[in-house]
Order: sequence, then structure tokens, then C-alpha cells
Amino acid sequence: MTKGITTGIVYHPSFSRRSYLTQGSRLQDFPQILEPLLKDPRFVLFESPPIDEIWVLKVHTPELLEGVYADPLCSTAWHSAGGVVLGAEKIVLGEIRNAFAFIGAGGHHSGRDFFGGYCCFNDVVLAMTVLRERHGVRRFAVLDTDAHHGDGTRDLVRDDPDVLHVCLCTSAYESPDGTKVDVPVPFEASPWRAFSWGRRLEAPESARDVDRRYYETARRAFYDRCVRFAPELIFWYFGFDTHRGDYGDLGLTRQAYLLLAHMMKDLAETVCNGRLEVVLGGGSRSDIARDCIPPIIAILGGRS
Repeated sequence: MTKGITTGIVYHPSFSRRSYLTQGSRLQDFPQILEPLLKDPRFVLFESPPIDEIWVLKVHTPELLEGVYADPLCSTAWHSAGGVVLGAEKIVLGEIRNAFAFIGAGGHHSGRDFFGGYCCFNDVVLAMTVLRERHGVRRFAVLDTDAHHGDGTRDLVRDDPDVLHVCLCTSAYESPDGTKVDVPVPFEASPWRAFSWGRRLEAPESARDVDRRYYETARRAFYDRCVRFAPELIFWYFGFDTHRGDYGDLGLTRQAYLLLAHMMKDLAETVCNGRLEVVLGGGSRSDIARDCIPPIIAILGGRS
């Protein structure tokens, strides 16, 4: 491992100019807001390279690739996927212990032959593919806490027994082998949804209680399963679209994400020598990004 470096931060300047649901605004304060962290030798910034089409075509069809080329919302897709791959490779090579990968275009709604929802190439599955073919890493676990179901990732790993994929969403499902799991989030816990499943919430919980219930739901769904599964590397697909006031509002605040970050770091240290990559997913507001992302990275590097 590179001396003094535990956490890699993977970023590309295009993510601040054109990013996800907005043209630059959600990441408008990055990477400059990370300067206090980057003065600490435990953190290092890497620039995301573009993914090579050779790898894209190992995961996606030529028709999907053509569609991504034609979609202006996918202009950052190559560097987005390439950055996730770079972070994962540096982890398994021992150059860093864990990573936070920024993206300009998402990944978890991109399947073998379909994409949408501002997702273009499936960054996590591309990273798995590269790690398997280049480095012999076979077994992975993915926790997806974006507001929406990771249907593209599920499409690509559905029949892969060496991938544990747990998604917090709106449905309940577990595959016969227990490696593909959907867990309904506690919508009824959110005080910010005035109407939940057609009924008014008469006594909404506090934000602290909502954060705690969401965290406990994620922990019950993933922690013990992951320990038993014993992956060689863990991905956390983190979307802040679940934050109060964002487009996937579940009533969460920063505290929920910090609880999850501590959990995921502890889990990775327990089962796979700290190998964890946090991949940014959905979210549209720059104030939420500014408030939530730096402290998550700080936790990864052991600074909190």
C-alpha cells in the first residue's frame, strides 16, 4: 500500500460542468471543497480516465453503446465508468485501502441492453469485470441505497452466484440462493411524505428517528449477509437523492449517511481487509452534496 494513503478520491472536471440531472450544479463545489481533506496524506485525488469500449462491450450490447453515444445526457459516461474502475483497481493493487468515486452519469439503471434514468454504463459491473479478468478477483458484494431500484445491476448479476446484491427499494424479494435481495425501505417512517401509501401520517417521527430506522433496515439487510458471503471487495452505491428535499425524498438527513458510512467501513475491515468502494449515485442538490459527501470521505479515511 502506498505509504500514508488510505482513501482514494476519483473525480473528473467534467462532472462539475455536466453532471447527472443537472448541468454542473450538484457538484459545483467539487473538488475544491475537498481541499481540507487533500491536505491530509491519508487522502489522494485521482482523475477519472475514460473506459475503453472493449470493456463496455464485455458488459453491454453494441446497440446500447450506440444509444449512449447518441444521448447528450451520457456525455460523461466514459469518465464516470472509467473512474469507478480505476478506484477498484487501485484498491485491489494495494495502492489505496478504499475509495470514493464521483460520477457524472449514473450506472445502476443500465443493464445488458437497456439504459435510462440518467444512467448510461453500469460502472459497478464494469469494475467487477475488469477485476475478474485482470486481477483474478471473483467475489463481490453490493449495497445499493439509491432511492430507486438498481434494475440494471440486477439484470447483469441476476445469475451470478459470486455477487451479493442487496437493494433498498420499494419491493421485497430474495432469490433462492439468497444472493439477490430487495428490501422495502420504511416509507411510513418519513415525516416529509405527507401522504404515504394513500394515507396521511398523523404522528410523523423525528428526522433522527427516520435516519435511525433507515440505517437499521440497511444493516439488517446487508451486514450479516455480507459477513457470511465473504466478498473480496464491497461496493456501496450511495445516492443522496433519498435526502429530505431531493427528488427521491425519504426524509433522510446527513446523519443516516454517516451511520451507513461507519457501518460499511467497519464491515469492509471485518470481511475483506478494508476493500470498499463508495460509488456516487443519484441526487440533484448542490447543498446536500456539499453537506454530505466530504464527511463520508472523511470517515473512509479515518478522520472522524
